[in-house]
Amino acid sequence: MAAERYLLDELTPELRDAFEEHAFDCPECTLDLRTGAAFINAAKVELPKLAEASAESSRPDTAQPLRKKMDWQSWLRPAFAIPAFAALLAVVSYQNFATIPGLRKAASEPSVLPSTAFHAGTRGSAHTSVAADRTQGAVLSIELPQESGYTSYAFDLYDSQGKQIWTRTVAASTAGSGGDGIVSLVIPGKGVVEGSYTLAISGADAQGAHTEIDRRVLDVHFDD
Repeated sequence: MAAERYLLDELTPELRDAFEEHAFDCPECTLDLRTGAAFINAAKVELPKLAEASAESSRPDTAQPLRKKMDWQSWLRPAFAIPAFAALLAVVSYQNFATIPGLRKAASEPSVLPSTAFHAGTRGSAHTSVAADRTQGAVLSIELPQESGYTSYAFDLYDSQGKQIWTRTVAASTAGSGGDGIVSLVIPGKGVVEGSYTLAISGADAQGAHTEIDRRVLDVHFDD
């Protein structure tokens, strides 16, 4: 599955870019990424705990040697391979019977999100008020320049300290495929807090040269 290879960093840079472009407009792939990331995060939390507990129980009561950091290969040793894989099975079962069905149900049900519209092309860090949902985030309806000659667009979101949170790229042929040049950019609710963010939008031509066409401050507030 492409989502699994993406999460395991097994895709070439070209395939990775192509998958990100596809997932940008594919709810099913987005759901696969979310569930896969949840599984990996749970495994990283549970397996080291089991490894440490097993190592502790197998030590004698005499002087303890300096503990070495456990690596991924050490999880396969007989002392804790069985409980480790039992934990993984429990995680998989939980994902199958609880988390994944819940996410799929949410993905199949209609939802109404706050939407903010603006025209890309404003310079000087214009401020835009964005109403967001605490769980599902917010939607930005962005009107991109027409007849620009760009082959793709990049969207970069930064926090108030100037640190990049994420970046997304979409082909110009996909952006605004309805003919109006409008794309809907979904800002996920996870990790979003009330405050100011900066969104930079740039276009890339056929030679790969990037030109920034919009930069604005998003003043995010929750619409309770």
